[in-house]
Amino acid sequence: MVRFIGIVVFLILGLPSYAWAEQLDFSKKITDEYVQFNYQWLDQAQQTQSLSFAINKVIIFDRFRNFKGYSAPHAKKYVDQKIRQKLSQNPIDNVQTKFIGTGDNLQIELKSDNQNTLDQAYKTITKLKQGFMSEHLARNFYTQFVSYDNNVSIKPDHVRFAQTSVADFSVLKALILNKVSSQNVREVGDYVLGFVQSIPYSTLESRTTSTGAGFNPPLQTLFQNQGDCDSKVTLTAAIYRALMPRMKMMLVFIDNHALLAINIPSKGNELTITVDGLAYILAEPTGPALMRVGELTADSEFAIRNGRYYAEAFFAEPSAETNSNSLN
Repeated sequence: MVRFIGIVVFLILGLPSYAWAEQLDFSKKITDEYVQFNYQWLDQAQQTQSLSFAINKVIIFDRFRNFKGYSAPHAKKYVDQKIRQKLSQNPIDNVQTKFIGTGDNLQIELKSDNQNTLDQAYKTITKLKQGFMSEHLARNFYTQFVSYDNNVSIKPDHVRFAQTSVADFSVLKALILNKVSSQNVREVGDYVLGFVQSIPYSTLESRTTSTGAGFNPPLQTLFQNQGDCDSKVTLTAAIYRALMPRMKMMLVFIDNHALLAINIPSKGNELTITVDGLAYILAEPTGPALMRVGELTADSEFAIRNGRYYAEAFFAEPSAETNSNSLN
């Protein structure tokens, strides 16, 4: 027993210790045209940092205002209506089509004297359903994803949310780069991480069952001054892209958590993931631990080392992509 306790104490003492993120002050003021944001927080070195900026009120309140939790019955209704409209305008040759029931119980009955024609008609219907479902998801900023254990689910399209939000944070580029004198990628990255980590955390609902409940788009994360893992990683990705437009990034999702991965050289024993031949180091935007680029919690490291993650590419436009560490 004494030996066991000694081992446990050794393991605990051997773990790296991190300061807790602390948002010292937050305020916002709404004017006729803008929302003024004011932040003050402690960074990874326990130094006080501050950031103040204004964003157009229309962008904050109108962007993604129709985003809501995914509804499977609503999606089915959309797909069914589209298929009915499509088949009414362009009937399948030599196939009788009948719609039975309404709402969630709507079924499509097909009849034909030729079995091959009937089989092909069912394939056509399946293809139409897939296409209209993809259309519905895209219209509502959702996407299908396959988790590390091959489960297929619907989740918010975090990459698209980040990409659409990049321009909203262009105001931060000069402000932040003036504060980080060296304009080193890691120092800029750490500054942004400290800022986002200090934003109060809200618990992440299960990504596979919540259907988007609890997710805040980037500007709403700022306006509400809170966000879950997925909200914070999406916000961080958008700000990173605004500051470092050529940086190759990945949004990395593990069970009930999210990370950001960036394509810069690793240092020391930093854990990396490799995607399509490129190595990425990882970052923890969520908090509450104040962690620098390349530092991971024990749970995140365990998941990454055991391949229990799903990564989505977040690259710049092809004409702007490069594998350099430039901030330009």
